[in-house]
Formats: sequence, C-alpha cells, structure tokens
Amino acid sequence: MRAASPEFADWLRMADVVAIDDPDQLSHYRLAWNALWHGTPRASFFHTYDWFATQWKHFAGKGRDYRALVVRAAGDVVGIVPLCVRTEPHRLGSIRVLTYPLDNWGAWYGPIGPNQAATMWVAAHWIAAAQRDWDLLELRWIDAAPTDRAASVAALRAAGLPARLSPYDATSVIELPDTWDDYLASRDTKRRHEFRRQLRLAKREGNVEFVRHRPQSAACGDGDPRWDLFEQCRQVAAASWQGDSTSGNTLTHPAVRDFLADAHEAAARLGMVDVCLLRLNGRPAAFAYNYHAGGYVSGLRTGFDQSISNRGLGRTLLLHVVRDSIRRGDRSIDLGVGERTYKRHFRTSLQHSSRVVHYPPLALRSQGIRLARWLKSQWGAEPAKGDEKKTGDASPAVSTS
Repeated sequence: MRAASPEFADWLRMADVVAIDDPDQLSHYRLAWNALWHGTPRASFFHTYDWFATQWKHFAGKGRDYRALVVRAAGDVVGIVPLCVRTEPHRLGSIRVLTYPLDNWGAWYGPIGPNQAATMWVAAHWIAAAQRDWDLLELRWIDAAPTDRAASVAALRAAGLPARLSPYDATSVIELPDTWDDYLASRDTKRRHEFRRQLRLAKREGNVEFVRHRPQSAACGDGDPRWDLFEQCRQVAAASWQGDSTSGNTLTHPAVRDFLADAHEAAARLGMVDVCLLRLNGRPAAFAYNYHAGGYVSGLRTGFDQSISNRGLGRTLLLHVVRDSIRRGDRSIDLGVGERTYKRHFRTSLQHSSRVVHYPPLALRSQGIRLARWLKSQWGAEPAKGDEKKTGDASPAVSTS
C-alpha cells in the first residue's frame, strides 16, 4: 500500500471523529448531513438524515444498535458514516454484525459526503481503536466500481483491520433513453410484441387510469404526501399475493407499517417520494411505490390485486411508469435486487454491489462464518447474497405480476 501523501497526512492529523449514539445528539448535525448529501455518490432518499433518523426511531433496541461517526477536519464536518450493529441469526448462533443501516431496502450505500475515501480512512481508525461490541464487520451494498474503488478495504487495512472485498448482490436497472420508441427498440422482437400486447389487453379490461404522484419538496411549497394514494397502495398490497407474508416485506406488515408511513411523510417533505398507481374501472389494481432523487428512481415495493384482473396489470403499470419516466427526463429506474423473470424482460443492465468484510481473530463465531464461507467458495462461486439469507432477515426487492 502506498504511503499517504504529506498533504493527506497533515489532513489526517487535523481530523477527528464525533461518535453519536443518541438520535437527539445526531439532530445537531442535520444541516451538515443535508449539505453533504448533495455530494454523495449515488445519493438517494436512503442516504438522507430523515431515512436514518426514521429507522433509528422505529427499530432501535430490536436487535439493532444505531450509531453515526461524524468525521471532522479543522472543526468542519467532512463526512458522516451511519452504522448499525444488527443481531442476525446464523447456524452457529446469533451474531452481531456492524454494517450500514440500509437493511436491504435499497441497492447502494456508503459514507455521506463527496470525500468517501478520506471519511472511511478516519472512521476506520476510530472503529479499530474503539471497544468492539460486534462479532463481524461487514459493510454491504458498496459500489466497488467506480465509486468506492476498494477505498473501504484500504482504509480498514491501514487501521489494522484486515479486510477483503467480495461480491454481494445485483440489481436490475432500466437505463432510460430519450424516447419511448428508443426503449422499445432496445428490446428484442418478442418482447416488443409482448409489451404492446400487454397495453392492449389492459384496455380491453375497461377504463385504465395511470396516476403518478411526485411532489416538489416542502421547501418549494409542496411536500404533499397524498395519504389517499398511499392508502390505496396499502389496499392493493394487502390484497396481493404478498398480503399474507410473515417476513415483514410488505407495506402493510405490522413490523414495518408505521416505519414506512413515517418514511413516506419524510420523503414527501423532501420531494423524493414517487407513488405510481393503476386503477381499473376506478378501483386501485396495481401500485409501484418508489423514491427518487436527481432523475434516479429507486423501486421499493410493488403489488397487484389479482381479484380485479389476472391479465398482468403489474406489468402494465411498469410499462406506464417507464414511458412516463422517459417523458419526465428520468435517467434510470432501479427495479431492485432479485432475479424475477419480469426484471430480465424490462432491465437494460444488471449492476453489481460488493461487501467489505473483516473477521476479528478473537471472535469465534465470526471465524466460524469465515471458515464456512471459505468452504463454500471451494465448491463454487464466492457466497454472496445467498449466504446472507442465512445470516439476516434481508428484505427482498420489489416484486410484481
């Protein structure tokens, strides 16, 4: 590893960390967080102060211990590293994992601010020096190329925490062209025929109405959450095949219902909520609940009510969403992780995330996981998300008809 430049070494000597373990204390850094957000690579609603604070409010003490490392240089905040110690089940027993607080709601995460490498360098040294209350350090959802470029690995190693970068997951993305015809032209002949046929079939079912609510922020005089549309999305979610799910992955599940409502209110206030609804003959039939920022749409949950129609209204809605996003000038739509068939039909690329892992030598369960993963790697590919399904209650990506 190359030695730090004299300028960087001087910067490091001026840098320090304020460790926050209380949400009220974190609120003092809200303005700094908001300012840093604008320079954060892949910045989304998931990277906002409001998302982190809302999670902290609802899930603290439920197998999760939240904290934030505020990195300063010469008294100025230059970066923030939100973290969470999650207690996750494993065949070896419960294990405490220090990770980012995304909890698989989205695809990407990392330090807040434009200087992610420097922020991680300072934060890693603080983590190495602090009393350890975790068994495994696993920073997930990292964009290893080009945003992170293994900076997290270098930072941890420099702090005396041996770490490695490995594959974690993949998310389906629709990179939007200038026109709807250009998007159709990117699909093969069979898919173009199916898309056009799907739109015709929906019209034969009756009066199809596409509604999309994407308010400006409260700072711009809007921030309307449109609770009526949110409740209609919940109505469809409860009637969908996911309605009986016990994994806490739907809009209506008791474990996340209140959290998602508070997050909805916050996203609307920031101008980052994107609610899409398809009504058939006046009845809510399918929904796509998203967040958006800077032209990038992140899918959170979708669903459809098969009792209204079994003619693929979920796919019909997604076609309307893509066409409308192109009209609005959006750049991309992230359909989320998971390899459902419809995603292969719609996506234009599959983007891969990584994880950085450090196994403390004196943490026996951590070493057990390391051995288990190594043995798996000898029999095939590096265990990525499939391995994670055994160590956490990961929330699956959006799904539709």
